[in-house]
Amino acid sequence: MSLYRNAVWFLNGIHQYTRKGYEAASKDFEPQDLDVSVVGRSFMVTGSNSGIGKSTAMAIAKKGGRVHMVCRNKDKAEEARAEIVTESGNTEVYIHIVDMSETRKVWEFAEAFKKQYPSLNVLINNAGCMVHKREMNDEGLEKNFSTNTMGVYILTQTLIPLLQKSRDPRVITVSSGGMLVQKLRVDDLQSEKGRFDGVMVYAQNKRQQVVLTQMWAKTNPVIHFSVMHPGWVDTPAVSTSMPQFHQMMGDRLRSVEQGADSVVWLALSRAAARTRSGQFFQDRRPVPAHLPLAWTHTSPKEIQTFVAKLENLSEAVQSLGPYKPQVV
Repeated sequence: MSLYRNAVWFLNGIHQYTRKGYEAASKDFEPQDLDVSVVGRSFMVTGSNSGIGKSTAMAIAKKGGRVHMVCRNKDKAEEARAEIVTESGNTEVYIHIVDMSETRKVWEFAEAFKKQYPSLNVLINNAGCMVHKREMNDEGLEKNFSTNTMGVYILTQTLIPLLQKSRDPRVITVSSGGMLVQKLRVDDLQSEKGRFDGVMVYAQNKRQQVVLTQMWAKTNPVIHFSVMHPGWVDTPAVSTSMPQFHQMMGDRLRSVEQGADSVVWLALSRAAARTRSGQFFQDRRPVPAHLPLAWTHTSPKEIQTFVAKLENLSEAVQSLGPYKPQVV
């Protein structure tokens, strides 16, 4: 079955996830959807010093939004902020130094943010990683899982009360079409069984994000949740974590602006807010979160078990000692 999933996924990808796929899909875009001003609205973008995150932050700043950049590297963040401010003319761009793999620090940051800021209209979970060897963070969590799943879960869950108090609140999570080859493994969330394959671990994390988004949409009807696939994009992260794939695809890869397009559309457009919450998007339209006949659906019992495990891990993180986040 995994061979079938991989084959179907790759064939779909060649047609849909490449630069040509974006160009074909964009013929049906409504240009006026992004003819908006978001002055007065606040946006948090994780992993925003490069790639899709930086392109998203730039687009929001150009529309007048207040941008909170959550980044791991202070120097790269300051360089990206300076570029965004210069090009957009918008000085309401703020840096928060947080490593999304360190889940305790993520929780402390989110708690501090709620106290400091009166509102947050849009949270964009963009930061992610693909580590090919098993590494553990300070809390004993596998690094891909701690960054891609627990960091997203803790940040979103902690900020939900602030989002609920804000006008037209939205949460967008940047996932991956790679999740289509994975079924949620409730009994192996941190990929401890069998051979450790970073690409498949990443895909499993991205399936976890899709399931989380669907759960949040059901339990938080005030907030519009969405998860999306940016396509195969030419980013520093792809060239570093998947060098052979990056070299093989070459100029067929999408630009970062093309990869960020659906994120920006979901964050800014009125049209996006009218879609049903909890869906998986690709090129501004909802698409199935499962391949035909792939048997990757998750049962209600499995979702309940999955969420309970994340809640337990989150409570364990919160019981650890205090942390003081850096705000620049």
